[in-house]
Amino acid sequence: MIVCAGNNETFDFALPIGVGLIESAMSLTRLCLMEKPDFLLFVGSAGSYGEHKIHDVVESKTAANIELGFLDNNAYTPIDNVISAQTQDVKDVIVNCSNYITTSKRAMKQMVELGMGIENMEFFSVLRVAQAFGIPAGGVFCVTNYCDENARRDFVANHGFAKVLLRDYLKNKGLIA
Repeated sequence: MIVCAGNNETFDFALPIGVGLIESAMSLTRLCLMEKPDFLLFVGSAGSYGEHKIHDVVESKTAANIELGFLDNNAYTPIDNVISAQTQDVKDVIVNCSNYITTSKRAMKQMVELGMGIENMEFFSVLRVAQAFGIPAGGVFCVTNYCDENARRDFVANHGFAKVLLRDYLKNKGLIA
């Protein structure tokens, strides 16, 4: 089953599950209860913390939920905030997920120091729901922006082409017709 966020990030080959951590978790749980898929593939846009360039397509099976307050020691969490569906011993790009978009070069640098590669709002929820249902999962992302002061502007400018790149990537992989 291929899923995507929704709103302006939809694809005719994917089921929209909602934007952000909460909507996506609720929607995907409902979908998994109604019909347990063999595999969950999330497709969507991402912001880069610096290593990945705009229009890069990135695959991952690992997500984190590092909130910006954590970076300044203003918050902590008692939950396991990194999850991976990775079954091989290879370095995976960690996708950080939050309901907030990073717009600070300082925070961007701190995320890199923590091992984060890109950010997307929904992927952590997708992996957590997949884990709860025992479903293998992964994600494919197209970078639309860097996580800096121009994040929103660049996202808007690059989002349409990113959707085309994602479709082409999935076609070339034989995942869609």
